Amino acid sequence: MKTQTHQPKHLKTQLFSCGFFRHCAQTVLSPTGATLHSPPLPLTTPSPTPPPPPPPPRFFKPDQCESSTSSASSSSSTTSQSFTQWRFSLPSPSPTLPPTPQIHIQMHFPQPDPLPNLEELFHISELHLSTGSEPDQTNALHLLERSLVPNPPQNQPPCPPNLIRHVITNLRAKPSTKILFALCLSEANRRVAVEAGAVGAVVESATELDGAPAERALAALELMCTVAEGAEEVRAHALAVPVMVTMMGKTGARGKEYAIGVLAVVYGGVAVGEQQNAPPEEVARAVELALQGECSARGRRKGAQLLKMLQQLSETEAEAEAEDAN
Repeated sequence: MKTQTHQPKHLKTQLFSCGFFRHCAQTVLSPTGATLHSPPLPLTTPSPTPPPPPPPPRFFKPDQCESSTSSASSSSSTTSQSFTQWRFSLPSPSPTLPPTPQIHIQMHFPQPDPLPNLEELFHISELHLSTGSEPDQTNALHLLERSLVPNPPQNQPPCPPNLIRHVITNLRAKPSTKILFALCLSEANRRVAVEAGAVGAVVESATELDGAPAERALAALELMCTVAEGAEEVRAHALAVPVMVTMMGKTGARGKEYAIGVLAVVYGGVAVGEQQNAPPEEVARAVELALQGECSARGRRKGAQLLKMLQQLSETEAEAEAEDAN
């Protein structure tokens, strides 16, 4: 007789459930060592919760709507008005000031006395320089300077020799060299100046002058050498060559140019065998030394011509001495 063993029902259900939900049999280790079981997953999704019923409609009275509408419109208009005032605020106009009266001041300067013509000027100046006091003589020199120096006239009337003698008496005075140079710009007055002794006066007082007065005196001397009488007087003066050599080393570029021009006049008209104040070799060394410093372009051209002239003169004198020795 067979005996059947019956297992409890709850065991079958448990085995069936564990077989269907396999993950339920797995255990999760926790830090405390306890065994935790995951809850079973639901087989069906829960139904969504129905939405709440809509609220009942609210009813407003007409006067409340109008008041709310009017208040909203007034607030919006106030807001827009305030924004407009803030955004487009115009500056307050500044007070207009009365125009400042313009004051016209007219300056009246005394007009200088009109200068007399040169003939009258020469006559008046000659009288003041001859018989006037020292202030009158100074005023006469300044009057001549104002009339001749700024714009020397091209066609000057002949100057009285006595007037030039008074001018060259003291060449160290500032206006004197200006007046002499302005007078020598006229060829007619160059001859008058030579006759009045201006060549010797310039040669003898040149070393006492400095700067612009010295340059103007040398320029007047070179102009007087353009006439035959002036060139002859320069060659005949014993101090002409030594003074010009000294002035080449003392003055600036313009002064060197004028001194070289005077030396060219002196040695340009020297005949062979004529006694010289200074040997050509010494003058040539002085000219070369002067050209090494500051000198104008015209002065360098004059210096080159003078050196060539001195070299030819030295060679001619050497040949003449050789012939005399034979």
